[in-house]
Amino acid sequence: MSILEILQQSGGIETMARELGVNESVAQAGTAALLPSILGGFKKTTQAQPSGLDGLGGLLGQLGGGGLLDSVLGSQPTPVNQGNEILGQIFGSKEVSRTVAAGAEQQTGISSDLLKKMLPIVAMMVAGYMAKQGGDESGSGGGIGGLIGGLLGGGSKASSGGIGGLASLLDLDGDGNPLDDIIGMAGKLTR
Repeated sequence: MSILEILQQSGGIETMARELGVNESVAQAGTAALLPSILGGFKKTTQAQPSGLDGLGGLLGQLGGGGLLDSVLGSQPTPVNQGNEILGQIFGSKEVSRTVAAGAEQQTGISSDLLKKMLPIVAMMVAGYMAKQGGDESGSGGGIGGLIGGLLGGGSKASSGGIGGLASLLDLDGDGNPLDDIIGMAGKLTR
């Protein structure tokens, strides 16, 4: 199951569509176009952390952990300021967010204004999902490390036992290397 399917099954995409007043298929297409950049941002952030994956787990916790996904799914309006904090951490500047939205607009035909509203919500769903899947087993080869270790290509001991967790979700062609799929998706955004 892909991360997009997981976000759909969780109800996150439906909730976002309702909140933004758009058709669910528009929300799904926007999410699909934004995911490669968001996942790439998490990968880059993890590589920049001195403690790698454990640092990412700590960062996710500081930003709201699994509660981020719950905030999107809740009955109250999504607190997008949390999503904007995540985007600030993984992209570094609002300019990168604008570029991501512009690229997704070219890919989908969805207005970049709407995509800019989707970005923090999608970031919250992804971060919340990763935090929930990662648990707090830091240092044991499980947790966040086990979840995205394979994605980072040896960033964790857990990756040596084959890919699992988020990495397998991102491995679209099933070749054992999710990175080529992410790079391919990101490449489509820049065309």
